[in-house]
Amino acid sequence: MAKLVFLPILFSFFLLPFSSLALTQDFCVANLLLSDTPAGYQCKPAAIVTSNDFYFSGATSPVTIDPFNISFVPAYGSYFPGINGMSLSGVRVFLGTDGVVPLHSVPRANEIIFVVKGTIMAGFITSNSNVVYTKTLSQGDMFLFPQGLVRFFYNVGNTPAEVFGVFSNQNPGIQITDYALFGNILPAEVVAKVTYISVAEVLRLKLFFGPRTLGA
Repeated sequence: MAKLVFLPILFSFFLLPFSSLALTQDFCVANLLLSDTPAGYQCKPAAIVTSNDFYFSGATSPVTIDPFNISFVPAYGSYFPGINGMSLSGVRVFLGTDGVVPLHSVPRANEIIFVVKGTIMAGFITSNSNVVYTKTLSQGDMFLFPQGLVRFFYNVGNTPAEVFGVFSNQNPGIQITDYALFGNILPAEVVAKVTYISVAEVLRLKLFFGPRTLGA
């Protein structure tokens, strides 16, 4: 019984510095001159915080992923100082006709997508029973992807589509399955053994995808 009473007290002491920070500061704008940490960036001195720290331009040049006919503008903590410590970030995704956001996972965040324009098919796969949940989404629709689950969406319309996503983490992370399997430095024989794909096909896919960093 004494242990049960002691545990909440122990956790309260552990969480006190973080909860106190949240209660005594309105925000903690990231000081991007310093290194990122598991808890986020250190706070920029309040005297040099400006309105621009709380502003992000969605017109920023997007990152293009050519094989899938998509591009995206990430609004993560390292790009948007004002969201530091708020467990929040976003992304703007552009899908050309037949554009595909391929199978991928977001290991550190739940995600909600909002269709700005166009029509897409979105879905995710559960972790234990591999049940698939899919939905066709049109302009104004929203869809939830639970944290860590493999998900995808693609353009099913005749015109380009645009999607805005919100994450429950300032650094959500992203792992695209194709690049994880074929963009790594594992020998083709090892990849073939663990995927049951022929060595020849693995070599072809390695050449196609190659090592790549997506800036997540």
